[in-house]
Amino acid sequence: MENFTWNSDTVQVEGLKVTQVSVYPVFFFFLLSYILIISANIGILVVIFIDKNLHQPMYLLFCNMPINDIIGSTNIMPRLLSDILRPPSERLISYYECVLQAFTSHMFGTAAYTILMIMAFDRYVAICNPLRYAAIMTNNIVAMLTMSAWGTAFVLVGILLGLTIRLNRCRTVITNPYCDNPSIFKLSCESVFINNIYGLTFTVVLLTASIGSIVLTYGKITAVCVTSKSKSLNSKALKTCSTHLMSYMIMFFCGMLIVILHRFPQLSDYRKLSAILFHVIPGSLNPVIYGVQSKEIRTFLSKLIQPRKVS
Repeated sequence: MENFTWNSDTVQVEGLKVTQVSVYPVFFFFLLSYILIISANIGILVVIFIDKNLHQPMYLLFCNMPINDIIGSTNIMPRLLSDILRPPSERLISYYECVLQAFTSHMFGTAAYTILMIMAFDRYVAICNPLRYAAIMTNNIVAMLTMSAWGTAFVLVGILLGLTIRLNRCRTVITNPYCDNPSIFKLSCESVFINNIYGLTFTVVLLTASIGSIVLTYGKITAVCVTSKSKSLNSKALKTCSTHLMSYMIMFFCGMLIVILHRFPQLSDYRKLSAILFHVIPGSLNPVIYGVQSKEIRTFLSKLIQPRKVS
């Protein structure tokens, strides 16, 4: 279905190439993954909301992560599940719905990095300036950090998609399991030089800023831990920083895999799968990582699980 109609209001999503034998196993795998992501992340949010001991800047900033994971998975998974059960010719979506899905998808990926950056700042203040932590990390600062993380992502992605929707379209097939910016501007027969330049600049700036913030904050945290003789401080730094760093590395490698596979058209099937896993793996692992590492969350959950003693 490669109709050369100009600015068609409907486009076809190529989706995953799934054989008849593997349709239902693949469907149930992604369905269970989606249920796990939603239930685990909502569970973490409920725990933080209920337990007043968790009403601390670290956990309030962390709340942005499960919210982002819920948005990211809900943006693609329900439609992906329905498309798996449909023949390719019926995987149709309106162009403007496709743009909205692409915007939300890139918001998810960008916000994941900006949220991890503000969390790195919180860890830096907590470990390097523990006596001033309460004075620095006030509710207003937490709110400002949260708005800056989402606001920065919104502006960057808004420009990214704005440059794409200005293009006329002469194709109608999205060569991806869901709509994203590269697959949308590939619908155009016009020059996409500006789109490629901004997309490359966007990626470089985001990765440089995120890696730079991680290196800077963790370098100072490491220096404090090396010079400090406090075992409790070093233990706290190791637990909180290892959790944060693990989440960052998972997101970084999942994102870089997509960027690398985009350069190899012959590996399009692997690129499609990696694009879906980018929304599945971090959202599935983040609640587990933070739930296991956080003593406060473990304590709250243990109280719920342990049966009450009968007097």
